[in-house]
Amino acid sequence: MRALGGSTLLVLAIAALLLAWPRDAVAVGNARAGAAKAAVCAACHGQNGISGNPLWPNLAGQQQAYLVRQIKAFRDGERSDVSMQPFVANLTDQDVEDLAAHYASLSPCP
Repeated sequence: MRALGGSTLLVLAIAALLLAWPRDAVAVGNARAGAAKAAVCAACHGQNGISGNPLWPNLAGQQQAYLVRQIKAFRDGERSDVSMQPFVANLTDQDVEDLAAHYASLSPCP
């Protein structure tokens, strides 16, 4: 049996780490699909994710993983906001990932 070289072991170790990496740590959203789904969000969070009202947060340029966590928290009832609930109640995990990818791809500056 042939011994594995150092570079082969390194590649195998990296592959094992990637396979063990938590799924939610990897971006799986589609920003283009998210843009199409974001029309309803624009009423409060602005056309380009920059809110015109200080009561509603800017979403443009936020980190994708953060947005996913927050949207899911609203959807799943871990966070409560009567104005958000009707908009997130029926979002699928893929919808959430797509919306987060879209807003993460936008510039936070107008």
